[in-house]
Amino acid sequence: MAEEFKDIIAGLGQRISLYKSKLNDFQKKRDRIEDEIRTVKRYLELAETLYRVEIEKVRASTAPAFGEGGEELEKGKKESPDLILLEKTRFAGLSIPQGAFLLLKEAGRALHAKEIYSKLTDGGVRIRSKTPATAIAVSLSRDKRYKKVAPNTFKLCEESSDEISGKGQTSEEHERERG
Repeated sequence: MAEEFKDIIAGLGQRISLYKSKLNDFQKKRDRIEDEIRTVKRYLELAETLYRVEIEKVRASTAPAFGEGGEELEKGKKESPDLILLEKTRFAGLSIPQGAFLLLKEAGRALHAKEIYSKLTDGGVRIRSKTPATAIAVSLSRDKRYKKVAPNTFKLCEESSDEISGKGQTSEEHERERG
């Protein structure tokens, strides 16, 4: 009878350790899923914020620049957190040439590599170089869309400007030529 109790106790001990192991596994899975849920919630919040910002941009671009009483709206008005967030992520995920293309297109003039660097990093581009201005200059000098107009100063080539305004080839045609 003592042998039977020992067997029963040993079997129960094994079951307990098995259940504890399963419980541990499930808790780890739950923790991973909760982490994923938190991450997805953050991405959703960011996407909703960007969506609201884009909607506001559309509204602002179609709204008049004057208030109801005919007075001009304040130009020094504080930016909303949504606009600040959009500004800090507008170039995230882009390469140096891609971000510089957008910057030069908006500026409509030549920019120095240091200015391009400053605006790209403010917009979310990560440049890991001990000499970022030089890295930008080298990157842009290798790209046919840019013309060097002074030391470390670049502008868009006429060909690229024509492409922007629709006078030249489409970006797909440009890519086919380059590729």
